[in-house]
Amino acid sequence: MKFLDEAKVYIRSGDGGNGCVAFRREKYIEFGGPSGGNGGRGGDVVVEAVDGLNTLIDYRYQQHFKAPKGVNGMGKDRHGANGESITLKVPVGTQIIDEDKETLIHDFTKLGEKFVLAEGGNGGFGNAHFKSSTNRAPRNANPGQPGQERWIWLRLKLIADAGLVGLPNAGKSTFLSKVSAARPKIADYPFTTLHPQLGVVNSDGREFVLADIPGLIEGAHEGAGLGDRFLGHVERCRVLLHLIDATCEHAGKAYKTVRGELEAYAGDLSDKIEIVTLNKIDAVEPDELKKQKDRVKRASKKTPLLISGATGEGVPEALRALVEVIGEAPVSDKAKSAAQAEPWAPMEG
Repeated sequence: MKFLDEAKVYIRSGDGGNGCVAFRREKYIEFGGPSGGNGGRGGDVVVEAVDGLNTLIDYRYQQHFKAPKGVNGMGKDRHGANGESITLKVPVGTQIIDEDKETLIHDFTKLGEKFVLAEGGNGGFGNAHFKSSTNRAPRNANPGQPGQERWIWLRLKLIADAGLVGLPNAGKSTFLSKVSAARPKIADYPFTTLHPQLGVVNSDGREFVLADIPGLIEGAHEGAGLGDRFLGHVERCRVLLHLIDATCEHAGKAYKTVRGELEAYAGDLSDKIEIVTLNKIDAVEPDELKKQKDRVKRASKKTPLLISGATGEGVPEALRALVEVIGEAPVSDKAKSAAQAEPWAPMEG
């Protein structure tokens, strides 16, 4: 498995240590008094967004994380040590969602961001804590408080400036390979792309990150094809580049199919700025190209850009249109490193 964008994880913070009941018994001290120490605090469960990760594959092999318990208090006024916190490392763009898969707990959008997901239980008081002028020899101590436990979902939404959408075989992977150093799988059958791909694009000296997701078909929001689960990876994009295959039967219907799936998705993708392009113009006759262009124009109420990912015709104009929407904000180091990282693969042997 090279890419994992969702994982269910069980976490539990550490219990607090118990307080101790003890008394001093020293030869030359007549009234020793209570000397039971307090228990230590349990360890926290912390989630941190770190560099160098672009998948949740680590949580495919370990799903349970438990912080250590605080040490119990001891005699001679010795307090127990606190339990060490454990840290779950995730890529930037990861969301923590409650077990119901609806309640958002935290969204990591910055490198180095930390969030305490479960606090450890407080340690119990030893009997020395309860000593007073009226209670000189208390014989009670508190147990440590239990830690917090819960099931959560980790969901990754890649950080990218622009996203590619379209039907299967619309030429998205070819376009990405043409404009960046990414090398996605390219073939002449649908659903060649099985997981999102990122590429760093340089257009007229301006760099931005472009995301390619698996193609959508009619009924994707109901689970048809690969479904719409990968649409979450273009939720953070500022602009969508909609590629339509000029060699398809009816380009206008192809446009409406994808738009219908974007509108059915709950991430407000239909409200994003969209640049419509008619791809593979090198593979159709001029008369047919004009018909397809008119069909897309009627369906989208926009004049599509004419491009060819294979020959590069019209591609610079499409990239300039993306840059105009994205603006002059520099590409983040995290997004750039994620796009240039080598895909994960199991070790040999």
